Amino acid sequence: MTPDTLIAPEKILLDGKAFVPADQIPIPEWPCVASSRPQPTLTIKDDDLFLVTDTLGNISGCGLGDSNPSMGLFCSDTRFLSRLELQIDGYSPVLLSSTADKGFSLSVLCTNPRIDERLRPDTIGIRRELVLNGALFEEIEVSNYSTTTISFELSLSFDGDFADLFEVRGHGREKRGRLLRLAEGVSHLEVPSEEDHEHHHNSDEVTEKSLFLAYQGLDGIIMESRIKFQHRQPDYFKGYTALWRFELAPHEKQKIGYRARPVTNNKSSSIVSAPVTLGQAKAAEVMEEQNWVQQITRIRADKGIFNRVIERAEQDMYLLRQSFGKHKTVSAGVPWFSTLFGRDSIITASQTLMLNPEIAKETLTLLAIYQGKLEDEWREEEPGKILHELRFGELARCKEVPHTPYYGTVDATPLWLMLYAEYYAWTHDSETLENLWNNALSGMEWIDRNMKQTGYLSYHRRSRLGLANQGWKDSGDCIVNRKGELAYGSIALCEVQAYVYAAKLRLAEIARMKKRLDLADRWTDEARSLKMRFNRDFWMEDQDFCALALDGDGKHVDSITSNPGHCLQLGIFTPEKAYSVAERLRAPDMYNGWGIRTLSSLSPAYNPMGYHIGSVWPHDNSMIAMGLRSLGLIDQALEVFQGLVDMTSVQPYQRPPELLCGYERDGDNAPVLYPVACSPQAWATGSVFQLIQMIVNLVPDAPNNCLRVIDPALPESITHLSIHNLRVGPTILDLEFERSGNTTACRVAKKRGNLRVVIEA
Repeated sequence: MTPDTLIAPEKILLDGKAFVPADQIPIPEWPCVASSRPQPTLTIKDDDLFLVTDTLGNISGCGLGDSNPSMGLFCSDTRFLSRLELQIDGYSPVLLSSTADKGFSLSVLCTNPRIDERLRPDTIGIRRELVLNGALFEEIEVSNYSTTTISFELSLSFDGDFADLFEVRGHGREKRGRLLRLAEGVSHLEVPSEEDHEHHHNSDEVTEKSLFLAYQGLDGIIMESRIKFQHRQPDYFKGYTALWRFELAPHEKQKIGYRARPVTNNKSSSIVSAPVTLGQAKAAEVMEEQNWVQQITRIRADKGIFNRVIERAEQDMYLLRQSFGKHKTVSAGVPWFSTLFGRDSIITASQTLMLNPEIAKETLTLLAIYQGKLEDEWREEEPGKILHELRFGELARCKEVPHTPYYGTVDATPLWLMLYAEYYAWTHDSETLENLWNNALSGMEWIDRNMKQTGYLSYHRRSRLGLANQGWKDSGDCIVNRKGELAYGSIALCEVQAYVYAAKLRLAEIARMKKRLDLADRWTDEARSLKMRFNRDFWMEDQDFCALALDGDGKHVDSITSNPGHCLQLGIFTPEKAYSVAERLRAPDMYNGWGIRTLSSLSPAYNPMGYHIGSVWPHDNSMIAMGLRSLGLIDQALEVFQGLVDMTSVQPYQRPPELLCGYERDGDNAPVLYPVACSPQAWATGSVFQLIQMIVNLVPDAPNNCLRVIDPALPESITHLSIHNLRVGPTILDLEFERSGNTTACRVAKKRGNLRVVIEA
């Protein structure tokens, strides 16, 4: 072979560093320690970053198969670390305890197993602390608890597959981008302290060692994980594994640490700017959370367990907030839905109006920015339509998925209109009302165009990679008739018609206030006409219940489901039909003791482990409880409340799961968890506040400077409930509720502002 036929390795220059495709520089592999069964996980989150590890704080290089696909450090829908594994002399440490209680940090206490004859078990104490704040920080403190000097090696193995979240969830790709390695032939560099240039301070120019993991996507974008070691530097490296040799005298302690920063095209991938040390990261998080706690309504009961549920829900609403450009709203859930959703974000914002109306304002504004502007079949975008899901990963950037954003949802638009009116009722924020009025008109026009043909708002998939089902039950197998067969054609869901009915009536009031009597009268007439048709077309006389939907031929999708429960509080049913639905939802095939199932256990399609075909969802139940309450069925509403609170109080961290399995509540049996439920999850968390709103029954009318408290009813499990720092319009007030026997009294404990509070028993 002549010299000119040799191909020089292709180099990519970035920030003074040269990278080459990884397959040109083989590196030694450090073996991982395999576990044969699925591990429980710990999850922490900060804004657009989240980390999922096993209970040791590890992401094992062996553990990312079917057992734990969700583990990793993620930012902007990309997994920046797919391995983060601490070993001691090549062994996995032994777990003593671990917690992710704080939400943005996790701590682990572990020790050594027996290592040959050299190290007796439980000799070394290892304390790990991991914190997220614009980057991942870890400090590991190692202590010798024996009476003699001991020596051993600690290793930390890193890797990054830079997989898109859709790949992690199982979306196949024909072609991926390429992993890169530093051209120096090693994966690490010695660099002067703080090579990142974003912090300048007097350092002693300690030479710090860094690891660089890198990947170039099919769109040419280069993503890196830059890992910089702190405290004590590694003694040597084997590929992407850093190793420290320890010799510890009795009771001597030593500390090692690192910062792992996700970087995209040489800029921080996270919107949060990362500090230098773990201590600074922790302080920044604590301060931000304290600011949040001061802004929100503080709700407390006399029962400790219920308070723990409330406190966790407050903290999770803080954790789930995520920045999108200049705005911050609630992402739907960790790990799979840590992004902006239409339906989920709107429902959560509505559930939490009494906690903090700012969430609703940001959600309305952000979704208005992305409101559909043109016809695009691939993304199912249409003018006036509110988005379903927004993604930023490589698959979205390369148009391999339509989520840029994707608009395949039928209910987000009427729900946005309902929230627009509800937010105004709580705040009297005329400026936001005015700013978003054209978006409201545009949303209503989209609804009217869609309803023209059949008189109902329906969905039909248009995008090749879109969702087959586009209501809140959006899995492929859930829209079934009483024989368990799938429905086809253009589907009109019952609850979606109720959302349209409520949106028309609520917007008619706003139009009247704005002196647009033409719109007010038209929307009121359309709502009345819809109600009449709905009660005629959706009612199943033989079952004395409402159909789940009408199919493409206008026929009943006639299974017994929880969906009609969403209609109860919105007034679309005639009274006798509403009571019939309420009664049916409490039958044993629907109510399992923890909550109301999504599908009757008598249906041939029923599966207690199915995502939408027999499971129990807290948000579904809190919406139904609001409906029962609106019909005056207070005992029934309190029964749903108690089942959900009992279920939540036995969950890890007293955090309501996205959903649980539909198995019967039986004696002392614990609720059966759905294996891959998101946690924390936004509308499950929001249901805690919606249930509190249900028992105290606040009806705000900020434009008329009035708050009505109608027949509050504390359940038997609570004697006292206080609500502090509640905002209605410009007024801030404290309310106290006290139960005596079957009656609950309310008094205004404090008021800053001139709001009229009317208590109606």
